[in-house]
Amino acid sequence: MNTPDSARRFDGNAARYASSELHRSSPSLQRLNEILRSHEDWLPADASLCDVACGTGNLALSFADRVTRIVGVDPAPKMLAAFEAAARERGVHIETIASRAESIPLGDATFDLVASRLAPHHFTDVRAAVGEMARITKRGGRVAVIDLAGHEDPAIDAFNHRLEVLHDPTHGRSLRAREWRELFESAGLEVETLEPTCERPQGISVARWCEVAASGPDNETAIRAALSTADPSLLRALDIRAEAGEFFVTSRTTLIAGRKV
Repeated sequence: MNTPDSARRFDGNAARYASSELHRSSPSLQRLNEILRSHEDWLPADASLCDVACGTGNLALSFADRVTRIVGVDPAPKMLAAFEAAARERGVHIETIASRAESIPLGDATFDLVASRLAPHHFTDVRAAVGEMARITKRGGRVAVIDLAGHEDPAIDAFNHRLEVLHDPTHGRSLRAREWRELFESAGLEVETLEPTCERPQGISVARWCEVAASGPDNETAIRAALSTADPSLLRALDIRAEAGEFFVTSRTTLIAGRKV
């Protein structure tokens, strides 16, 4: 969500993302809340949170009852406006900053929790973004990421990448779990949680998946063609199923959280 083209694209999709069931809530977001809330020292009573590439603010607002300061960072102004509207509706005070994840205009060691959800696969430089997230985190604070999962098998990963680019041409790359660990450790973050998650275990139809991302009819047709001709083993590996003439995707993700040492 960090190039000018991606910022413009997400500006155009702000209303869709604000109403998207895929983004508002998911097992991965619930799991992150469960992890952070189960450790009292991970979120102190006066905790501050920065949601990086916040979009419409679904991650940040899920912690609104537990933190005293919320800052949302995103390069797309309409996404920030949608976040501000959602926060006003809930009576939650937030701050927003228009910025790329690779260069966040906030001070060192400012936040107890810095998090990003379903965004790093759009970043132009994920390593730089993780470094920035670690930089603005207090010592002993946490950095958490939920993002689309890469696959260890090169053939499966390549097929998944093809689908993701058709779904959203601003997609960069879905990282493997071991790559996330290396990025966190290189940024001075001690990994405490690293686990597979998913956004829609029951699946979301390709029609709805493409509608939310404004993929366009040509790309939707190409996705269906790729799925129809794919080896069934590829679909099984990616938890994609066919039912009543439609394909359903689960959006496999990785959740990682680490402490700044």
